[in-house]
Amino acid sequence: MENKPLRWGILSAGAISHDWAVSFAAYLSPEEHVISAVAARNKDSATKFAKEHKIPIVHDSYEELVKDPNIDVIYIGSIHPMHLEHGKLCLDHGKHVLCEKPLCVNTRETKELLEYAQKKKLFLMEAIWTRFFPAYLKLKEELDKGTIGEVLQVKADFGVLFPEGNWRMSKEHAGGSVLDIGTYTSQLASLVFGGERPLKILASGHLNEEGVDESSSTTLIYSRGRTATLITHIRIVLPNDAYVVGTKGTIKLANPFWSPTKIETPSGEFEYPLPKTDKKINFWNTQGLAYQCDEVRRCIQNGLLESPVVSHEESVILAEIRESTRRQIGVKYPQDDE
Repeated sequence: MENKPLRWGILSAGAISHDWAVSFAAYLSPEEHVISAVAARNKDSATKFAKEHKIPIVHDSYEELVKDPNIDVIYIGSIHPMHLEHGKLCLDHGKHVLCEKPLCVNTRETKELLEYAQKKKLFLMEAIWTRFFPAYLKLKEELDKGTIGEVLQVKADFGVLFPEGNWRMSKEHAGGSVLDIGTYTSQLASLVFGGERPLKILASGHLNEEGVDESSSTTLIYSRGRTATLITHIRIVLPNDAYVVGTKGTIKLANPFWSPTKIETPSGEFEYPLPKTDKKINFWNTQGLAYQCDEVRRCIQNGLLESPVVSHEESVILAEIRESTRRQIGVKYPQDDE
């Protein structure tokens, strides 16, 4: 495949898949990546999606999509509770997988899907697209150089106002702030502290009438005096920036810290413009969603089953953090009983 483009299929034609396809067209070279086909629960939605994004083939079902011999890897953009089923479906038909975060609803499902991919000897990555932003590559570079000394504190908050009736308010759809946007706060702490498992997780928050968290405040206690303070909210807008603090200084990731175009370091500010597009997007700076696709191609070309940037082990640790946090707040999903 080295001299051929990686052939992508898109499973689900919702808002995040739209933004992913917009970024794909704006950023990636057609000599290295192409979108070959799309499928959705509703054929009309998939047809409209394909027309907008110039995708040549529309399949009648997800089953047809995964059987397509002209697809190498599938991007899963469906809702959280379907990730385990859809991930296995792709893997059963020999397709590599890039699955939207959170990878699954709980730790048990996460381990099950990752082990399934390993058994099938296929690549699988949780789509923590944040990690591949140039500002995050700069953050990693500064941490590796020891620019701010020994890092002892991470602080990140993610608060956005979702409208009433949004699926994130629903227990049936595995809603709540922790499972969705909480992935971004916890992944930053995990990145800074080298993918280490926290020694202790202390969390509290508020539930809505359906019993999912509309807010959370979490402290992660790591070894050697290191701490992360993480806040999520879906009823108010927070500053949405993040700070990494060491014994010699501070690094700031500007709002939105999960998809930043600017990073402030002791040696100066660095800006990284996003790929340009004239298409409407649904979320914050999602023109950068396709940055991660180059890593997917690199891993598949080299026969890797996981990316060192978002390893399987780290996906399990992030699942554990999310699960512990929401359970302490009082959130329990139907999947937790299975």
